[in-house]
Amino acid sequence: MMQTARAKAGLGRALLGAALALFAHTVLAQSKTVEVGLIAPMSGPWARQGQVMKTAADLAIATINAQGGIKSMGGAKLKLVVFDAGESVEKAKNAAQRMVAESPNLVAATGAYLSSFTLAVTEVTERAALPVVTFSYSDLITERGFKYVFQTSATGDQQAEGSLPALMEMATQASGKRPKTVGIVMDNTAASVAFVKPIKDHQLSKLGLELVVDEVFTPPLANATPLIQRVRSKRPDILLLLPTAISDAKLLLEKMNEFGLGRGRLPTISNGAAILDPDLRNNMNVAQLEGVMSVVANWPTASQKGFVEEVRQKTKEPWPTQHFVTTYGDMWIFKAALEAAGKADRAAVAKALRSMNLTDGAAQFFPGGSVKFDAAGRREAAGLLIVQWQKGVPVTVYPGKDAVAQPIWPR
Repeated sequence: MMQTARAKAGLGRALLGAALALFAHTVLAQSKTVEVGLIAPMSGPWARQGQVMKTAADLAIATINAQGGIKSMGGAKLKLVVFDAGESVEKAKNAAQRMVAESPNLVAATGAYLSSFTLAVTEVTERAALPVVTFSYSDLITERGFKYVFQTSATGDQQAEGSLPALMEMATQASGKRPKTVGIVMDNTAASVAFVKPIKDHQLSKLGLELVVDEVFTPPLANATPLIQRVRSKRPDILLLLPTAISDAKLLLEKMNEFGLGRGRLPTISNGAAILDPDLRNNMNVAQLEGVMSVVANWPTASQKGFVEEVRQKTKEPWPTQHFVTTYGDMWIFKAALEAAGKADRAAVAKALRSMNLTDGAAQFFPGGSVKFDAAGRREAAGLLIVQWQKGVPVTVYPGKDAVAQPIWPR
């Protein structure tokens, strides 16, 4: 009897030990880190934007982890893995190939800054069934039937369709005169091409505008003089100035000021954040930026004052750019997807992204206030913002519900 009792007790201890070991293993498994990727330029002419994106991702992940990580996975912590897309499409594609080969544990990624880079990167990630959330503008990104690409921005086509009518309205209200002529000076990157295509195809004729300057250059720009001479000779009512590199924006704006077209004399509108970057202000006369506008798919709005102040205090950035706000929001999108998936699995994360419908959390970092993707992977209700340099700071001036200040238009 005593031996039987001892045997039962021993068996009970063994079972208890096994149960505790299994529990510990489960807790450890659930508490592991979950890798998410950032693929963006960390070197070359767009390195500044890549570094800003990394800073934003680091800040968001630190906040998420400090608040308990992924609760459905036992408090699993996010870990950022960074890949340098460099300064060319070829290097971006090579970085994507390294990403999928060297980091098999990645469950999702964001990037890749330029639309031309993103188009090449997502060709690679799609074959690896790696979900990618991107802010790049090109319509082509989500027109290829891919299942693992999710676009949070309003596309170039959507921005072009919405921005020119908005600019006409702003000009008429501010100056009392409706513009009649337009000039375009643009680089030949995919984002700029996507933005301009619908404008040339039908917007100009629809709005009764004449295109009097049409100049295209390949970045990086060596000499802005011939381009701006053309603008000065034709003197359009509005100039669409579309560089994607900060260095090119600086050259073009300085040449405009040299030729008497800057400081608000000629209404100048860009697309994207290069012309709104703090580095631009740090490296040129601030007065030369006054009045310059840009159409963007994200920027700090009136509802994000607390967030803007937090970024300033924690990162020393003078303001969060569109790439900062968006990349920060992308980390919260990943958190929401992982919470829904309940496991570090690419297919499960992709499924969660496809069925996502957020109106809080990550949604507060995107115009329109919601995160829901359609069948093509585009964020529904993605809107645009118009931002203008005023007194040395780029502020949102359109639409009114998001505006921080009133727009200024040369009279």
